This record gives sequence, structure tokens and C-alpha cells, in this order.
Amino acid sequence: MVKLNDNFQKLPGGYLFPEIGRRVRAFQNPPMPVIRLGIGDVTQPLAPAVVEAMKKACEEMGHKETFRGYCEETCGAYDFIRFAIRDSYLERGVNIADDEIFVSDGAKSDCGNIGDIFSADNIVAVCDPVYPVYVDTNAMAGRAGDFENGKWSRLVYLPCTAENGFFPELPEKTPDMIYICSPNNPTGAAATRDQLKTWVDYANKNGSVILFDSAYEAYITEDDKPHSIFEIPGAETCAIEFRSFSKTAGFTGVRCAYTVIPKALKRGGVSLNAMWNRRQGTKFNGVSYVVQRAAEATFSAEGKRQIAETIAYYHNNARVIREGLSAAGLTVYGGVNAPYIWFRTPEGFGSWEFFDKLLYEACVVTTPGAGFGPSGEGYIRLTAFGDAEATLEAVERIKNIL
Repeated sequence: MVKLNDNFQKLPGGYLFPEIGRRVRAFQNPPMPVIRLGIGDVTQPLAPAVVEAMKKACEEMGHKETFRGYCEETCGAYDFIRFAIRDSYLERGVNIADDEIFVSDGAKSDCGNIGDIFSADNIVAVCDPVYPVYVDTNAMAGRAGDFENGKWSRLVYLPCTAENGFFPELPEKTPDMIYICSPNNPTGAAATRDQLKTWVDYANKNGSVILFDSAYEAYITEDDKPHSIFEIPGAETCAIEFRSFSKTAGFTGVRCAYTVIPKALKRGGVSLNAMWNRRQGTKFNGVSYVVQRAAEATFSAEGKRQIAETIAYYHNNARVIREGLSAAGLTVYGGVNAPYIWFRTPEGFGSWEFFDKLLYEACVVTTPGAGFGPSGEGYIRLTAFGDAEATLEAVERIKNIL
């Protein structure tokens, strides 16, 4: 009889966002239209430059002379997109070779799949609160241990609280794999150069590998917050970086991202770049030609201008939420360098309890902080990706029930 991966049976309940969806569907006959500021999906359309690039690429696919089949270049990524990504790093003074860039269908996929090249015996450290994918995929791989009293027994939790500015301190127990997300999902905090340098030096000293998720780097507004961990000296020998077009350019329904693994990153004399190249070459056939052309267009002058306008739209939503909730007496964080606002629940309310109150009394969908880990209890996350009018209305509704 076939044997299954027992680690799946250890996962508590369902994934956070399907549970939110279940609760919303169970809300029958709401007294007013439900406004969704929970799941971080974008609402603004693709930039015109991106749409035109996709149209042109689709037209090419309809003619024998320009039709494209399997991409035989590096792991299914065409030279034009890898070169465009490489040049975007150069604009920030970061020298990344094009064969250190791996294009994929999403940062979520890469953050989870990267575990394929690491041993199940590794000790994993995660920020707390944390994007659930980091935890759940390592639990599926057997690195997390058992789920006991709201925590996984083998994970090293790195509390990110108001007291430490929502950025983790070095742990007592040395981990092998360290997940860091900056700007952070869910807290909206962004790390400074000095903060990242501390972790880079720590990882190099101990032989650890930092798995750095910078999917929201385009939302950074403050100069002392680096957009890439590779802006930090020494990161090329200890870090892997994940980036996405989803929140930067509205590709949530298009699907494209990339992971950067420097060839200088080795452990035990083995190149992690070569390992990931082998993994992707075996398990992944690449992103479609049409989507890669769309991604390339985001780096054009017109594409950059149009995308900057959309990001400014979401930044304004974040400002409206931040200022509105602060005026209502809530303690609010984030929304400056990230599209997420993180606020304390009123006294006496747990995260899920206040989620239900906001849903049933204000008809506003949020994300309970407890779903991101133990240190998220007592907080709520709001996304700035909504429609501007709906966002303003949601803030007014929340203020009214307070």
C-alpha cells in the first residue's frame, strides 16, 4: 500500500487565506456591500506598456516565422528578460550576472520550492509574524517538527514586535536557513542597511543561508532602506533573493517572478546556483513567452512611468488607511515602505475576534494577525491594494464602529 507524506497531516487547519474566504462566504445577507482589504490582491489594471507587449507577443505566436515553443535558454528564461532584470540591479549599483537570475511563475512558488535544495535536517528560522508559506512549506518538508501550543517544535521563531521595530534580533540557537522579508508582510516594516548587515555578517560567520523575500521593494520610500539584500557587502556569499512582478506591476493574474542566486554562494563546496539550476531544469519548463515579454516591458521607460503611477495610487490608499485609523485612536504601523498596514486590535479583542467584528459590523474583510504566527496575535493587517473609493469607505466604516 502506498505511503503518504505524514508531514501534511501535521498542518493545523487550512491555509490562512482560504479560511478567511470560508468565513466571508458564511456571512449571509450582509447589510451593505462587503469591502475586501484582506488578501493582498491588486485591483488596478496592467500598465498599457505591458498590455501592448503581450498583444505583440501573442501576435508573434500566431505566425510560423515568429512562433516560440519551448525556451532552450537558461531554465526557460529568455535572454531579454534576464538582461533586463540584470540591468535593473545595475541601476542600484548591484552587479548580478544574468545566469544568476532564474525566472519563475511566482515568488510564492520559489519561496516554497527552494527547500528542495536543502536537507530536511536543517534548522529553519522564521520571523514572527511571518508570511505563512515559509512555515507551511517547511512543515511539509519535515523541517518544522510537530505543531504544539501554536508553534512548531523545530522552528526558530524570531519575534518581530513593536518593541524591536518589527525586525528580528539574532537568536540564541543558530539556524541553517533564515527567512527574512523586507518590506515585511504582514507588518509593513522595512529593514535598514545596518539591520541587514548584522544578519549578513551573522550568516557568513555561521554558514547559514538567508532566504530574502523582497517582493515589495518597489514600495520603499525611505532612502536608508535597501531594495535588495545584495546592496549589503558580503550578501553574495550567504543570500538568495526572491522578487515578484505581482505587486510591483499587477501580475497577480499573469504570474511572473524571479530568484537571484549568486554563483559565489556555496556550502560544503557545492554551488547553490548550480543546484537550483538543476532543480528548475528538471521540474519547471519556464514562464510563457508572452508573459516574459510582458515582464520585460515593466523595465521600459514608459513601463516604469506607468507602474510608478499605480504604486503611487496604492501608496495613497495606505496613507488614507494609516491616517484614518490613527485618528480613530488605533495604534497603527506600516504603510510607508509597504502596501500593508498593521494595527493593534482594541483592548479586549483577539485577532480573529476583531476580524469577525469588522466583517459583521463594518462589512470589511481584513486579515487577522494571529494567522501569521504567535506574535501576530492582537493585530490586524489591512492591504492598500483596494479601490480608492472603497478604501476610503472601509476606513469610515471602521471608524464608525469604534
